Amino acid sequence: VAGGVFTHEDMMRYLNLGASGVQMATRFVATHECDAHPNFKNAFVNCKKEDIELTISPVGMPGRAIRNKLTETLKTQKVKITKCYDCLIPCNPGTTPYCISSALIKSVKGDVENGLVFCGGNAYRIDKLLYVKELIDEMMGQSLARPEIII
Repeated sequence: VAGGVFTHEDMMRYLNLGASGVQMATRFVATHECDAHPNFKNAFVNCKKEDIELTISPVGMPGRAIRNKLTETLKTQKVKITKCYDCLIPCNPGTTPYCISSALIKSVKGDVENGLVFCGGNAYRIDKLLYVKELIDEMMGQSLARPEIII
């Protein structure tokens, strides 16, 4: 199961329904070990529920992102593409609304206003940075005492 897994209880619900495992991403961004710029990680810590919105990638795929200057700009205009990154799906700089590679690189390097900060729908629930061990311990919760579930 991928998406929407934030707590031990979420994980256990899916495992008890028969899932073989869960996939998590958003919570791991807000860890000390994540090598993204501190501004990027803090964007997750500081976002509110109303800051998370759907946006559309240049190839038309929807995704959730933390609202910022870039997402607001893209609602009314294109952002000029100045460099080609040889993406898997090549774009036409004349018609493509923005370069997703450039936007992602900017944000992970710390420019969270002019870059794209993709996130999960529960990102607003993050209130601090954790160590990965703390996150794993939290996710394991009481599951080790439940032999009917093997993780």
